Amino acid sequence: MKAIFETGGKQYYVSEQDKIYVEKLDAEVGKDITFDKVLFVDGKSGNPYVAGASVVCTVEKQGKSKKIKVFKYRPKKKYRKTQGHRQPYTCLVVKKING
Repeated sequence: MKAIFETGGKQYYVSEQDKIYVEKLDAEVGKDITFDKVLFVDGKSGNPYVAGASVVCTVEKQGKSKKIKVFKYRPKKKYRKTQGHRQPYTCLVVKKING
C-alpha cells in the first residue's frame, strides 16, 4: 500500500517499511505515532483528507542534521556575520497503512 500524509507542514509519499526523516516530533524512541491527516491511500484521494485512513509509524531516532553555515554581508560596509545551524529531525519507520 502507498499513502501520502501530512506532518510538519510537509507531505510525504510512503509505503510500508519506508524510513523517512520528518520535522522534529515530541515522541520517545520506540513509541508508535499515528498520523490521521492522510491525503491519498491506494487510489482514494480525500477532500482534503481521506476519512478513516491513518498511517502508523515507529520512532527510530531523534537527531540533528549536518551543520550549515549562514553567511551574511553587506558590500562596502564592513559588515560580516557567520552563523551555524543544525536542523533537528525525527526518523520514522512506517509500520502500517490503514485505508
